Amino acid sequence: MAATRQSRARSSMIAGGGAEVAARSQEDSPGGADFAPSALGTRQHWDAVYERGLNNFQEYGDRGEIWFGEESINRLTRWMQRQKIPLDASVLDIGTGNGVFLVELAKLGFSNITGIDYSPPAIRLSGSVLEKEGLSNIKLKVEDFLNLPTELSGFHVCIDRGTFDAISLNPDNAAEKRKQYVKSLSRVLKVKGFFLITSCNWTKEELLNEFSEGLELFEELPTPKFSFGGRSGSSVAALVFQKTRDFSLDKPS
Repeated sequence: MAATRQSRARSSMIAGGGAEVAARSQEDSPGGADFAPSALGTRQHWDAVYERGLNNFQEYGDRGEIWFGEESINRLTRWMQRQKIPLDASVLDIGTGNGVFLVELAKLGFSNITGIDYSPPAIRLSGSVLEKEGLSNIKLKVEDFLNLPTELSGFHVCIDRGTFDAISLNPDNAAEKRKQYVKSLSRVLKVKGFFLITSCNWTKEELLNEFSEGLELFEELPTPKFSFGGRSGSSVAALVFQKTRDFSLDKPS
């Protein structure tokens, strides 16, 4: 299966991360299979992860893991610079975790940045990281992307590095939560705005299917390749979508 993952039944690791990717419960087919439920899809898991991370940062100054590795951050910031995204463009980091991506955006001069996470310990950790970096103009909010307040909207750029992956592993009706994610994205992203997603659970074709409503593929970003059994592929998909119109999954009956 060239240019895609070879099989979801195998175990994989997020580059630079350490979170095991859950296997599919059915055969691979774009948009047609569900992931086996995993603790990685629960708030309790991430609360515990970031509580430990906060303790480590306070004791040792260790910011913790960079999901998908530093190259994933460089890949996204290079794209934003190449596209000449204005430095005052509103940027939303969906599932900001330890806030390291916010730090890199601020260092590049972006001045209208918001990081959200449904885990309070994650926001406390990212707040501590930003404080140590002397960054006080970044907005941090404890928010569940699936249930956002109405005032959180109008973003020029939305970025996801693993949050959609985690939602896909939720033991409680993950398929419905994926639909809610798309609804939330529709509301927070401006028309003509960009959605950048990095995933280790979904192939390019599957992501195109999941985000087909009101979005179109703008660019596929290059990611590291691997070879196995005479075939080549990628363990990570990184896509840029552009919102073409307002949309909703609430179809009239």
